[in-house]
Amino acid sequence: MDNNDFKNFENNADAEYGTEQTVTFEKPPSYVTKKAFVLLLILTLIVGAGIGYLIGNSISAQSGPTDFLQISDSNRSLDKATNSELSIQQIIAKNENSVVEISTESAATDSWLGSFIKEGAGSGVIVKSNGYIVTNNHVIDGSSKNIVTLLSGKSYDATLVGTDPLNDLAILKIDAKDLDPVNFGTTTDLVVGDLSVAIGNPLGELGGTATTGIISALNRLIEIDGSTLNLIQTDAAINPGNSGGGLFNQQGNLIGIVIAKSGGANIEGLGFAIPIETAKPIIEDLIDNGKITNRPIAGITIADIDTENLASQLGTNQLGVYVIEVTGKNAKKAGLKKGDHVAYLDETPITSSDQLIKEIQKHKIGDTVTFTVTRDGQKTEVKVVLEDASNYNN
Repeated sequence: MDNNDFKNFENNADAEYGTEQTVTFEKPPSYVTKKAFVLLLILTLIVGAGIGYLIGNSISAQSGPTDFLQISDSNRSLDKATNSELSIQQIIAKNENSVVEISTESAATDSWLGSFIKEGAGSGVIVKSNGYIVTNNHVIDGSSKNIVTLLSGKSYDATLVGTDPLNDLAILKIDAKDLDPVNFGTTTDLVVGDLSVAIGNPLGELGGTATTGIISALNRLIEIDGSTLNLIQTDAAINPGNSGGGLFNQQGNLIGIVIAKSGGANIEGLGFAIPIETAKPIIEDLIDNGKITNRPIAGITIADIDTENLASQLGTNQLGVYVIEVTGKNAKKAGLKKGDHVAYLDETPITSSDQLIKEIQKHKIGDTVTFTVTRDGQKTEVKVVLEDASNYNN
């Protein structure tokens, strides 16, 4: 039952005190002048208005949430750098102008139709006010023309700056200035159950759509186009066209780039995003250099296995940093294998995937590093020559 229910009480003296003797007092006659009557009428209206105001506020305070999100002008006047928790309306207002629609055209052939122009769509996130936009590589892969449309409806031809297919990221540039870039957040303090807001272009024709949910899982290992990625899982509604859009936290900061939705007629509530810690250095490198440069890699995909459930997927009960996939030719040649538990890099104990990446980044392309891994209960040392990440950009 709604909290706004009202109960009417009837004061009936005869019914309540029927057995008591009734004493009647005769009222003296009253005389009201015209002036007094007017004053009395005004006073009645003032009191009535006050009561109406109090009742209205009481009803408003007791009412539950409505089905509609109204964003007031005050909500739109937000400090982009705020770290305080925001309402859903404020999160949307803070970022709706920072997420764009992307339309693509590419040449295609068909045995029945012959040559034709294939159209596609996705989303993107403005990361610099002078027109740099991040999206998924698969959104623009193979396209001959990319068009970016802002929330205002204004469209621009976009130039491809660079791509990182291994992490499914790409940077586009439009000839515009004074755009509204996002604030980068962090996933380090993110926990399952936290609020998440996804903003994108679902179905390729509903730009500026915002959906809400929670963080459903962290470190979710998902294979996309042959590569295993370590992703954030959310139950915010995500559909085709959302790829490349933004996933935002309670502070309205960007925590992920939406990458995929688990398909299937009976599957709902499974959306994924690339963590911002993974995306940010790639975004910066692509903007600065047009490609991934001077980035030594071991040629492996790693993940933090920090729960027994994740560990069981790899057939182990030991938590730690694990090799999920071996992609580099040097790593394959050296003998690293899927399921290896990385205990040390050279003489440094490894406790997280971020730490391992940072240790590798201290080296140069061509350096030889020693992985100490646990495999089938035995410790093994594997020497790997670090490769140039740009070799895997195409």
